[in-house]
Amino acid sequence: MKQLYHQRISCPHCGHHIFVDLDTSEGDQDYYEDCAACCNPIHLNMHIDEAINKLELRIDSDDEQIF
Repeated sequence: MKQLYHQRISCPHCGHHIFVDLDTSEGDQDYYEDCAACCNPIHLNMHIDEAINKLELRIDSDDEQIF
């Protein structure tokens, strides 16, 4: 699996498309990155499934509530 990916995502707040760099050398990651357009935080959760060689990226606004 490559170690560096350049991925286009949509901001969950305003819909603006931004590019994020994903570094898989550190394993699973959970971090925030601010949108360049609306400056709201975007929650990114990256999971690497090495068994099937798959990278999963979950994106949310972090103000969503689960009941």
